[in-house]
Amino acid sequence: MVELSPEKPDLTLAEQVSNALDDDNRIALLSAIEGAHPADVADVLEQINPAAREGFVRLAAGDFPADVLPELEEGLRDDIVTLVDPEYLAEAVGEMESDDAVYLVENLDADLRREVLDGLPIADRIGIERSLEYPENSAGRMMQRDVIAVPPFWNVGQTIDSLRSREDLPEAFYEIIVIDPSYKPVGTVSLSRIMGSRRPVMIEAIMQDDFCSLGVEDPPEDIAYAFNQYHLVSAPVVDADGRLAGVITIDDALEVLDEEAEEDMLLLAGVGDEELTDSVFEIARQRLPWLTVNLATAILASLVIAQFDAVIESVVALAILMTIVASMGGNAGTQTLTVAVRALATKDLTATNAMRIISREGLVGLFNGIFFAIVMGGLTWAWYGDPALGGVLGVAMVINMLVAALAGILIPIGLEKLGADPALASAVFVTTVTDVVGFMAFLGLAAMVLL
Repeated sequence: MVELSPEKPDLTLAEQVSNALDDDNRIALLSAIEGAHPADVADVLEQINPAAREGFVRLAAGDFPADVLPELEEGLRDDIVTLVDPEYLAEAVGEMESDDAVYLVENLDADLRREVLDGLPIADRIGIERSLEYPENSAGRMMQRDVIAVPPFWNVGQTIDSLRSREDLPEAFYEIIVIDPSYKPVGTVSLSRIMGSRRPVMIEAIMQDDFCSLGVEDPPEDIAYAFNQYHLVSAPVVDADGRLAGVITIDDALEVLDEEAEEDMLLLAGVGDEELTDSVFEIARQRLPWLTVNLATAILASLVIAQFDAVIESVVALAILMTIVASMGGNAGTQTLTVAVRALATKDLTATNAMRIISREGLVGLFNGIFFAIVMGGLTWAWYGDPALGGVLGVAMVINMLVAALAGILIPIGLEKLGADPALASAVFVTTVTDVVGFMAFLGLAAMVLL
């Protein structure tokens, strides 16, 4: 029996693109990206170096996949559009969904934006220009203007016939919006309800009138909250007069949810809005301010330690143990901070339950402080043979972990009250509190008890 050798695995998209660029082979490049999902092609463009990206755009030329542009990181997209012919870019924008077109055009520089807009059909140009009048990152910028809307007095048959006769249907939609004569939404009806009802059934009879709508100026966090809280697949967007302006669908909402979660994570880490394709200088420039703040807080903590230099000289063990108090407090504060920021973002932490949650976190910090005070106090006693030193360490740990828990929840609440993002600089403030309180409690108690 002859055993066949296993077939060689197919090359990945990235490998196919790299090989095509190495060979300067246009046909191989177009063959590689043909049928590939735009998001996958965007990933490849983000992974290759700048010279290879220029080669990609040059080889693809007039066949550059325009639907890849909205999938790219903002900084990279800005670089690539400068390499694409403006006429081709205008043609590509005209073929995009309205929300993708706005997303692409809004970040172009003024001259290129004007050139692209001038190349669009007048209806598309007016629509994009109106969307650009809304605040950046608002629902008005994110919404699709192509909306399926019908009056409540239509029946299912009329609605289906209307959909079949239209040539400008959105690429994807999940619900039909029901409007009154003034073009204000009065309900929604899902496509499944439409398809499951007989033709004579009136739309008014099967529509949902308890729908959730968004305002054109609503910020992304409100959009993310509405879709997550009410399990929406789409939501109508209304203008200041309550008239239907567009619709946001679940695919756009998921992107908003992902961006909001990523933003909170980066802010908690003290990192700016950086991307993998950013240069060394850009990344360093964004991180420097937060590192400068960290340096200032570290100096503050060192000034506290300097007040007790005589105590540390007398009891050298304090220099070894004091970092444990600060470190445990910092970790406890970060745990509480993470939970608090998430709860504020999802609106689970409100004025109604704030005191209960604050009390709960305080008790958790106290319980953990007592537990680790017993553990470390005992270990310190056994290590140095000094029960007083173990007692000082234990009491300082209880104090700092209680303060850390309270700081972890009170600081983000305070920032939100001031109108700032709860994740903004919270970690820096919490770490400063735990370092200062930890060192002061431990060294201050040591000065009173041990000397």
